[in-house]
Amino acid sequence: MERESVVGVIAVRDAARDRTQIAIWLLSCCALVLGIVIIGGLTRLTGSGLSMVEWKPIVGLLPPLDEAQWLATFELYRQSPEYRYVNIGMTVEGFKSIFWLEYIHRMIGRFIGIAFFVPFLYFWIRGKIEKGLLPKLVAMFVLGGMQGALGWYMVASGLAEDPHVSQYRLTAHLGLAIVIYVYMLWVALGLLWRSRSGDDTDGRPLLGWAVACTALAFCTVLSGGFVAGLKAGFAYNTFPLMGGQWIPDGIFALQPGWRNFFENFITAQFTHRILAISLLAGILALWRALGRRRLAPATRVATHAMLLLIVLQVALGISTLVLHVPLALASAHQAVAVLVLTSLVVVTHRLLHVQGRSLA
Repeated sequence: MERESVVGVIAVRDAARDRTQIAIWLLSCCALVLGIVIIGGLTRLTGSGLSMVEWKPIVGLLPPLDEAQWLATFELYRQSPEYRYVNIGMTVEGFKSIFWLEYIHRMIGRFIGIAFFVPFLYFWIRGKIEKGLLPKLVAMFVLGGMQGALGWYMVASGLAEDPHVSQYRLTAHLGLAIVIYVYMLWVALGLLWRSRSGDDTDGRPLLGWAVACTALAFCTVLSGGFVAGLKAGFAYNTFPLMGGQWIPDGIFALQPGWRNFFENFITAQFTHRILAISLLAGILALWRALGRRRLAPATRVATHAMLLLIVLQVALGISTLVLHVPLALASAHQAVAVLVLTSLVVVTHRLLHVQGRSLA
């Protein structure tokens, strides 16, 4: 009996260690996804996203290695509408400056696939993946493959006669990246906190508000995708008014009316402002309400981080707008958007994950 007890203790300890290892791996993948979101934003901001006009996911690993290869690659680009209508007269040297960022973007995407698949095989072969966790990890891998295909589908929209990426496809590409990020984060948190006590039970009544703020943050990110796709940040560079008005003219210029939210740059920016300010108000209210509750120290830290990040994000958004979208601020604005969502996911998970229940 004593030997069986010892074996049971060892098994529990090993299972906890395996969960921790898998959680760290998933959090590392989250960091990589955040990195590629930032790089993807930079490719858009620098006009680099359409520089590679072919999609070769398996054989397209090496960049041009000599002058002849550079000339051949540049010749392909010269046949694209972006060259003919936007970058006419660009030299090979100028082409290299936009090629490298998009190349790095694609290579990081491939690296993320490897960084996920190889450890997954290791954990699976070693029997470290619990039965209920396996389908979730497989779903993550499938979503990653879909994201790669969606990325090319997005780029292809800018290789037709109109040398601009579809704002619908761009936002879908961004949205799926965020879904993958949040899914991996949620599963990792469930693995890390499976055995913790219910210190946040007092905050449980605010769970619905936390979920609502998280959903609003996701919608705000998607709204930012349409702002980016329509280049709406380069217009109405004042705050809080737009062209001297609280509600600018032309927000319902397109018919049917729903198109304005996705195709009218005025409406896209106006909607993004409304969503962002609403999110700020919602998070402030959640922070104040949670401040009156008895919470675990980690949850308390997450709530403070949530408030600080949304204040920083709003400041970055306003600064990016009034300064006419400088590269550094615009990139930081996109990165902090993901961090705001991260803090909300953590708070939501902490409020839901009480009394040692597993939510992985």
